[in-house]
Amino acid sequence: MPLVFFGHGSPMNALGYNRYTQAWRDFGRRAPRPTAILAISAHWYVPGTAVTAMPKPPTIHDFGGFPRALSEFQYPAPGSPALAQRVRELLAPLPARADEKWGLDHGTWSVLAHVYPQADIPVVQLSIDSTRHPAFHYELGKQLAPLRDEGVLIAGFGNVVHNLGKLNWKEDAPALDWAKRFSDAVRERIEKHDHQPLVGYESLGDDARPSIPTPEHYLPLLYILGMQPENEPVTILVDGIQNASISMLSVVIGKWNDDK
Repeated sequence: MPLVFFGHGSPMNALGYNRYTQAWRDFGRRAPRPTAILAISAHWYVPGTAVTAMPKPPTIHDFGGFPRALSEFQYPAPGSPALAQRVRELLAPLPARADEKWGLDHGTWSVLAHVYPQADIPVVQLSIDSTRHPAFHYELGKQLAPLRDEGVLIAGFGNVVHNLGKLNWKEDAPALDWAKRFSDAVRERIEKHDHQPLVGYESLGDDARPSIPTPEHYLPLLYILGMQPENEPVTILVDGIQNASISMLSVVIGKWNDDK
């Protein structure tokens, strides 16, 4: 299976149609169909490592101030206790808690609502340990790589640039200069398989600080990059800046489309 990092952007993308949601839909139609999905979302950023293990994960509406239609949206994909157990085995000896309370947060379902709108593929979420440094997350990703040969799509859901303090509520507002520069710098290094500056992202210059004021939206990318062999191709699924300060860069690693 390929690897994918989705820049998820606003929760309103779940209900909307734009070039980002179209690219997500195209990926779902053209990529190999997975047996299950392991989702690494920015919005499950907690101390410790956990994996959702319930057969029917709830749709979590972890936001406020949006239209009622979004708060009532459901993505009733099944879970997979078997995949949860397999993830725990791969991460051993690191303890990974089997979680029965979390579910699917909007970072995950706002994208999957377009990628797999039938919600008929099992989804398991893996938490991001908020107590660990970026290199930990990059290395942890490597331990999950065997899932690719077992039919599992491993997907990160976050944003390379995510600064809500500088957000413009107009979706197509012009990109802030630093946001575009930093997103472009990350994209260039992904395409060159130059991972170490991406792990130590603060070394990328002054644009890193406003682009990543907190790390949770950036870290899902590191899990995906950690699983990439050096010879695997990179496809930019879609790119751009939403709401002035949110990078929508989405990247596919590996073979995923027979037409390419």
